[in-house]
Amino acid sequence: MNPFQFLKEFSGEYVSGVKTADRVQREMIKARDEILSQGSLGYGQSVLDPRFKEDIKKQGVSVRQTPAQAAGAYTSRALVDAANDGTRTYWWRWNHPLAIAQRVVEAGLGKIESPTAKAVTGLAIAVPAIAAAGSYDITNPEEQFRPEGYAQTYSPKGAEDRRQTGQPVQELFERFFLGRTGDPLKYATAKEEIPSLTPERYGNYLNYLYQDKGLLGLGVVKGTMENLQGYPEARMLGFPINLPMAGGFAVGAAGAKIGSSIPGTSRQRAIRGIIGGAAGSLLGITSGNIANEVIASGNRPKLPTVAEYEMTTDKI
Repeated sequence: MNPFQFLKEFSGEYVSGVKTADRVQREMIKARDEILSQGSLGYGQSVLDPRFKEDIKKQGVSVRQTPAQAAGAYTSRALVDAANDGTRTYWWRWNHPLAIAQRVVEAGLGKIESPTAKAVTGLAIAVPAIAAAGSYDITNPEEQFRPEGYAQTYSPKGAEDRRQTGQPVQELFERFFLGRTGDPLKYATAKEEIPSLTPERYGNYLNYLYQDKGLLGLGVVKGTMENLQGYPEARMLGFPINLPMAGGFAVGAAGAKIGSSIPGTSRQRAIRGIIGGAAGSLLGITSGNIANEVIASGNRPKLPTVAEYEMTTDKI
């Protein structure tokens, strides 16, 4: 067979397979939504769900008008909630910054019909935004994408230089699937990678990382105006959040929504959504980096200029 003819037929079948998968996945999503809308046991069976209150009100049951019936209704709902992890499911769904970021991204994908195009758009937004958070360094593949200033989790015991690891596969798993950055390197080694690092900033950051209990003293959410690089940082359950990451997700989702809302065919809207998401993510990251530099410059100590030193010397 002619190689060009083979490639032509292969590419045609490949595209057909993608379209078939899209149709199947749309029906799967539709079926799932129909099941959930019927109030079946499973995801979202929470006593806090406002739809439950509305539904029982249509049956003449309310806390104000029929308090006893309402008590019985909410007892039943609480039992269903406990048996199906209804309320806890919301906690599991929202207890990580990337889970929240995913919801932000989903808000920008409404006009894109193809599940495949939605996935590509989501990745175009998320990959650079997560990299900007500092949980991994995309320019450091030889050290399993270890971020600057942080040690490998599985460096050999007693190693002088903890930038090397004995378990590269486990490092990659924890970095990309669990979002773990590892512990900070010792000061001397960290300063080799971050020349602006000072003993004071290093000590403050370690105190923030290991001692600060954060909001309400629970250790779930906390923040500092200076991380190892001297930039503002927040952490939710240990995962770092910074301005470039937040900007990447927010502006990326907005860019995808704007791009996919421009009139055109389904394919054209999908392509514009991908381009808008990628461009918006990079714009948001850039804006966050600029804001970081402005804040960091304000945090750095103001040292006298050479001219000011000379004036002081003359007076002496």
